[in-house]
Amino acid sequence: MNFAPTEEQAMVRDMVRKFAEAEIKPIAEELDHTHRHPEEICRKLGEMGIMGVAVPTEYGGAGMDNVTYVMAMIEISKACASCGVIVSVNNTLYGHPVKTFGTHEQKLEYLTPVAGGQVEGCYGLTESGAGSDAASLKCRAELKGDKYIVNGAKTFITNGPVARYCVLAATTDPSIGYKGVINLIVDMKNTPGFKVGKIEEKMGILASGTSELIFEDAEVPAANLLGKTGQGFQQMMAGLNAGRIGIGAQACGIGRAALEDALAYAKERVQFGKPISTFQAIQFKLADMATELDAAELLLLRAAWMEDNHMDFEMQSAMSKYYSSDVAMKAAIEGVQIFGGYGYIKEYPAERHMRDAKICQIYEGTNEIQRVVVARKLLGQR
Repeated sequence: MNFAPTEEQAMVRDMVRKFAEAEIKPIAEELDHTHRHPEEICRKLGEMGIMGVAVPTEYGGAGMDNVTYVMAMIEISKACASCGVIVSVNNTLYGHPVKTFGTHEQKLEYLTPVAGGQVEGCYGLTESGAGSDAASLKCRAELKGDKYIVNGAKTFITNGPVARYCVLAATTDPSIGYKGVINLIVDMKNTPGFKVGKIEEKMGILASGTSELIFEDAEVPAANLLGKTGQGFQQMMAGLNAGRIGIGAQACGIGRAALEDALAYAKERVQFGKPISTFQAIQFKLADMATELDAAELLLLRAAWMEDNHMDFEMQSAMSKYYSSDVAMKAAIEGVQIFGGYGYIKEYPAERHMRDAKICQIYEGTNEIQRVVVARKLLGQR
């Protein structure tokens, strides 16, 4: 067993770390304040191959592995959690289903510009009545001639306000449950009957746009169907398994930022005539944060390695997602505590880490759902 990264993995990690420190971290506070989409960062990350890390070079990606993707995601998210989730959606929620289930022609047209970082993608899954119960979709797609006529609304869609392309989960027949689910590629700039709905005001990841997607007799070419009718639910689950590793990596990056900031502050803050880092109560907090974040990163790297080696990684993906996000939230809370009153004001980054960390326990499957996934795998249940 070798815990050392390959030369290529280490090179990419170090390149992304240097870029994140120099160009992302200095504007993270401004992005959080203004809520603006960091387009210039996305374009530069695209040029570096980071918007499609594991996508073949033939389709605009970097042609690297998922272990490299986890390393890159941690470094980006440590600098700015909003940038991290934008990268994650491009790579997995959008990129994975198109890469895995798309035809050659679909990948050339709809994956290449997203993996290359020219535009963003999104995944239209969640509805107001279909969150954790993803099979209860109401968004309807009816085949009429050479087009699907789509009606319905999606909610809480990351990248929704800015994405050019969307993988849309819809049902051809709600009465047959998951068997009726299909995935369609939607060109969000050239689809009659489609519009972006309400843009959400959120607690955290404020530079990552989240919105409704509204379909009113929207016309989507039948040629944009991913795979075959009836395969959509399996495609959805496969994409979420991959996506959870990215969200776990985002969480790990947020946690590491909380730790690094708290550690630096503890060395500088003087109380009772000495730095607070000399007090055992603070030392224990820092030690626990570091240990738990290391454990989270190892879980993530194992899950990514299993995916790269075409193994069943469903349980390991769920484990890594819920553990990493729980640990990140704990680290963010402890970071605020170490900063004390300064941790509660916006002049310092501790409160932003806490706001950003919370969503990682919720999206791409709540942590309660992840525990269900793990338990079912342990018990041999489907």
